[in-house]
Amino acid sequence: MLGGFLALMSALTFAMNNASARRGVLTGSVLQALAISVPFGVPFLFLATVLFGGYAALTEFSLSSLLWFSAAGLVHFVMGRYCNYRGTKAIGANLVGPLQDLNIIYSMAMAVLILDEKITILKVIGFCLVMFGPLMALQAGNKERKAQKAKDSKPEPKSDNQFTPAYAEGYLFALLSGLCYGTSPILIREGMQTSDMGASIAGSFVSYSAATLFVLLLLVIPDNRRNVQTMQPVAAKWFAIAGLFVAISQMLRYMALAVAPVTVVSPIGRLSSVFRIYFSWILNREHEVFSPRVIVGTFVSLFGALILSLDTGYVLSLQDWSPFWTNALHWSWP
Repeated sequence: MLGGFLALMSALTFAMNNASARRGVLTGSVLQALAISVPFGVPFLFLATVLFGGYAALTEFSLSSLLWFSAAGLVHFVMGRYCNYRGTKAIGANLVGPLQDLNIIYSMAMAVLILDEKITILKVIGFCLVMFGPLMALQAGNKERKAQKAKDSKPEPKSDNQFTPAYAEGYLFALLSGLCYGTSPILIREGMQTSDMGASIAGSFVSYSAATLFVLLLLVIPDNRRNVQTMQPVAAKWFAIAGLFVAISQMLRYMALAVAPVTVVSPIGRLSSVFRIYFSWILNREHEVFSPRVIVGTFVSLFGALILSLDTGYVLSLQDWSPFWTNALHWSWP
């Protein structure tokens, strides 16, 4: 249950990061978002590492663990975040999320093949329910796309603040970000040597440090440096807010992966697609695609997240199940 709760809180704060970043890229560039949000997490996670007793773990990590954590940082915090912000700038956070959710299938498959994790009937049911809400949002986006095409065919002037999604670019980078986000949990689990919370936060600090070093190297290029130097204050403010929330999210995610399998953490983490609907409504309602369909999907997805966090033994202890359900709950693959 603890791993599921941590993953749920990680999804909540990640959704706030996406809504804040969306507000920032309205006036700023994706490179500017990386330059602020990635380094922002280093001092925060260093402080968290010290407070949670993970400082000693930094000197105890093996070279292999350091490399796995560093690779996770580059894949998730640089490549994945760039694609996420690029897709968000093109089509909005609400439409990016459902496409990113497809990484759950990839993550669960890799967890079974590489980490020898098991798929149970509870995980199958929870997975299906968690996927239902985001898929409804994607269907709503397709309807909005058709409606937008119909509006574009009419000779009516557009207002200056009207948001016109760039679907091809947005869908491409949303899928690429999902691939990166689906890969990083595998890399983290490979580097995790213990279930100690302090050590897991120390691992996230290593990942952020590697990602920050890469971003600083990008800023050595004169054109990139000039791009960041022209950042508007309002964009810098929202990128800093996004950086804080995403650092908290990743800290909670590493903690969740220390005590729960990838096949639980990854599906629950994608509930950020549902949470971001509400944060986007508060912050970016004029620059997003909304539909009432996602309301029903929200509650279904949250119920699926609860099922994913349940232990099979705990469910079996709740009552005397019939032989059919007992056998079903004991089923696992492979």
